[in-house]
Amino acid sequence: MLDRLRHIQQKKETAVCVGLDPDPERLPTPLRDGRLLTDAVREFCATIIEATAPYAAAYKPNFAFFEALGPAGLTVLDQVTAALPDDCLLIADAKRGDIGHSARFYAQSVYENMGFDACTVSPYLGRDSVTPFLEHEDTCTFVLARTSNDGAADFQGSCTCDGTPLYRHIAQQVAEWSTDATGTAGLVVGATAPEALAEIRRDAPTLPFLVPGVGAQGGDPSAVMDAAATDDGLVLVNSSRSILYASEEHDYADAAAQAARSLRDALNGR
Repeated sequence: MLDRLRHIQQKKETAVCVGLDPDPERLPTPLRDGRLLTDAVREFCATIIEATAPYAAAYKPNFAFFEALGPAGLTVLDQVTAALPDDCLLIADAKRGDIGHSARFYAQSVYENMGFDACTVSPYLGRDSVTPFLEHEDTCTFVLARTSNDGAADFQGSCTCDGTPLYRHIAQQVAEWSTDATGTAGLVVGATAPEALAEIRRDAPTLPFLVPGVGAQGGDPSAVMDAAATDDGLVLVNSSRSILYASEEHDYADAAAQAARSLRDALNGR
């Protein structure tokens, strides 16, 4: 998986991951024409993918937005993922995290049945809740370490394990779990805490990072790359709302392409 990600990033010269969070209340005006919501979401996501594909190394559908569509939502998700180009990774933003027996079926669903390349996973239940995901070859399991939301500090920064902040303890544990894993382990580390990002990179020098929080949440692209991008440590920087809703009018595809291109250039120091 790491070799594939490295190849994509070098070939396309981009670390951008486009988050697919289709909020029905923010769909562009031309898609609010009385059609079925599932059809509107499908077209919206397909158009965004086509417009931003030259600038994206990965796409990250957020399962919540598709599950909220009801039973047809998973069909829409499958149709959207089928539209992705081959030169992009497909990340399931599912944030799974359950006991080992259940985790095995979650992993089977995401990796085998749905064909995702990567998945976000919560570590709260410990190693046995993550290991089933790491048993899948040619996949990457991004474990939540230091997230970008306001409530991240409630536990991740304020709680300690033997004097070490919880987010660093998680990173150290995941780095250890990765040594004998069939699949690749990675970490979710928010752009809104660049100091923590740098600390975690020192704790996990070779793990790939999925970095949300650039754009609508205020993370700085240059600070992210300075803190986390190294020759051995690959970084995917996710942006969702800033790209998806760069415009909510008829020019939404062009606006999304421009936003994705601007993020790519900022990450590349241009």
